[in-house]
Amino acid sequence: MPTSVRLTPEIEERLNFLAAQTGRSKAFYLREIIERGLDEMEDCFLAADVLERVRKGKEKIYPPQK
Repeated sequence: MPTSVRLTPEIEERLNFLAAQTGRSKAFYLREIIERGLDEMEDCFLAADVLERVRKGKEKIYPPQK
């Protein structure tokens, strides 16, 4: 699926340098960055949604077991 992304000139320059120095494509590094970063973004933003539901009493919580 083609996707377009706008990069700042500084980021594009860094990406170009990395690709040139390693012989890998810019697309390779963009995929790597997205795949690695997506896990972190999901954890962060989905956890925030769950916390909001807990605060509103819309999410079931389980007390710690002793």
